[in-house]
Amino acid sequence: MIIDSFDAGAAAFPDRVFVQGGDLRLDYRAAADASHAVAAALVRDVRPGTHVGVLSPNHAMVLPAMLGVMRSGAVFVPLNARDPIDDIVWFASFCEIRVLICHAQYAPHLERMKAGIPTLERVIGLTEVLEPAGDSIVQWVRDFAGQRVNERRADDDIAIIKSSGGTTGRPKAIMQSHRSLETAYRISNQFMPPRKDPVHLVVAPLTHAAGATMVALARIGARNVIAPSADPAVILEAIERERVTHIFLPPTMIYRLLAHPDVATRDCTSLEYVMYGAAPMSVDKLREGLARWGQVFVQFYGQSEVPGVITCLSRKDHFVHGDANLDRHLASAGRPSGACEVALMDDEGNIVGIGERGEIVARGDLVSPGYYNNPEATAEARAFGWHHTGDIGVFDENGFLSVVDRKKDMVISGGFNIYPSEIEQVIWGHPAVQDCVVVGVPDADWGERLTAVVELKEGTRATAEEIIDMCRQRFGSLKTPKQVEFWGSLPRSPVGKVLKKDVRSQLAAAAGQA
Repeated sequence: MIIDSFDAGAAAFPDRVFVQGGDLRLDYRAAADASHAVAAALVRDVRPGTHVGVLSPNHAMVLPAMLGVMRSGAVFVPLNARDPIDDIVWFASFCEIRVLICHAQYAPHLERMKAGIPTLERVIGLTEVLEPAGDSIVQWVRDFAGQRVNERRADDDIAIIKSSGGTTGRPKAIMQSHRSLETAYRISNQFMPPRKDPVHLVVAPLTHAAGATMVALARIGARNVIAPSADPAVILEAIERERVTHIFLPPTMIYRLLAHPDVATRDCTSLEYVMYGAAPMSVDKLREGLARWGQVFVQFYGQSEVPGVITCLSRKDHFVHGDANLDRHLASAGRPSGACEVALMDDEGNIVGIGERGEIVARGDLVSPGYYNNPEATAEARAFGWHHTGDIGVFDENGFLSVVDRKKDMVISGGFNIYPSEIEQVIWGHPAVQDCVVVGVPDADWGERLTAVVELKEGTRATAEEIIDMCRQRFGSLKTPKQVEFWGSLPRSPVGKVLKKDVRSQLAAAAGQA
């Protein structure tokens, strides 16, 4: 069971701080006791396999709650606190949660949630009771102190059901097994051996990437420090104050840290591992980060269906030679991690060779069981006996896998297939560009008109002509955007991914009004 990763850390480092945030500070022994108490309260009323949702912003008590759900044998359903309430209710209803652990900030929405989630039987407050005759996690920790729960689930039982994010419509509910998650935790730690007592700064949502990182790092006794906000100045100050060694950030947040004036004055020499993933990374900004913080970057490529570690671009792989040919791998997702078998496949199910483009597919222990209540989507994703990621990739002669683009994001312009990610890499290289996205917009002449939308760094400027000229010099006319727009900010999902569908719809709406 995935709780075993935490228990290994609690056994080895009982007196080390496990989590600190706000006024709360728990060592591993106290956190283990709290998780047993939460589990004892749950097993009193619910059977193993019951779906239990957790809805909260990042808060120190989320960790005992999550661990208690895992320990009880229930299925943990993380709900993204950054989503609109209607989306939260829809996903909780679709996943048929029976128990909801909820932060007090959602008290005004309780009646809406109870009405919209037919299976919901109980609401448990995180730090305080939210309804008459109710309970809270804090109360459970007190009332069930000293009790022990030894529930065991099979490796292939479902541990977590999480949202696919819904960047192309309603999200899928991805089932993750104990086996697939334990494989991910074990492999990720192999790529990040600590040199000193690890300190993990929690910035991303605990119910998503940061929570997975926390459970994996528990095995080595990491201290988890919850950042009070995602403001770049706050993050940089926390890295210096807490001597942070590990942090997971989406590329967009790394760009913001590097562009912040405090980056030149804050002491970040404690950093050992800056983990990134979830979206392509600008090579130019990666080089900037390496020059600023040193060889501390680690990229993990994966997706929730194949958790996190299909490939890894390790810390040692992040070495800048100053030679374009030798540095090609910086744009890649690294080499296969060993957590699963990885290949590239054409549309007919044939495995393609080195240098040929194909869809990235995987099979083995890392692959999760499929989608909850969606057998059609599961069957489609498992065609030819492999899990299909939806990403197009290419292997080079040294085994590095480059993710060319999402299959669905390919643009067909003038009869040619164009992958936007390589164009985005060029635009990211402009010194004034904070972030960018390239999409296809319907066009009567071209089929799709290649369009770049650019977000500039604060206090800088650039022109459409500069962006177009950069692309034309690199690619010629075919892959050069026909249109460049500058927006104050790009639309992003709650976990920081740029929402290309929203960019397309906004561009299409603007074109319709013209």
